Amino acid sequence: MPLQEAVAGRAGVHVDTVVKVARAYAERGGDVEATISRKKRLTPPVEPIVTGEVEARLIALACSAPPAGQARWSLRLLEKHVALLDDIPDLDHSTIGRVLKKRNCVLI
Repeated sequence: MPLQEAVAGRAGVHVDTVVKVARAYAERGGDVEATISRKKRLTPPVEPIVTGEVEARLIALACSAPPAGQARWSLRLLEKHVALLDDIPDLDHSTIGRVLKKRNCVLI
């Protein structure tokens, strides 16, 4: 049994993982810290559009009475009303649906 297979068996990982880590260790000149530490992102992560405040406002709007002439709120109707509000960023109907589903809000 080759050494890499034995190491993989003892560590409980696949042989490919052992090979890749060994290659990275050699490329970094035997620096353990550089091999196992995470590399810094080149670009910062994107800030989420839906914050807690936006989520609360959206749920409050969905729980309010629907506009005149409408029997109930729909995702597309919520999307149109969110676009009219200045304090909530424009959201797609699918994003609105995910927010409501996450909080178990059902449009009736």
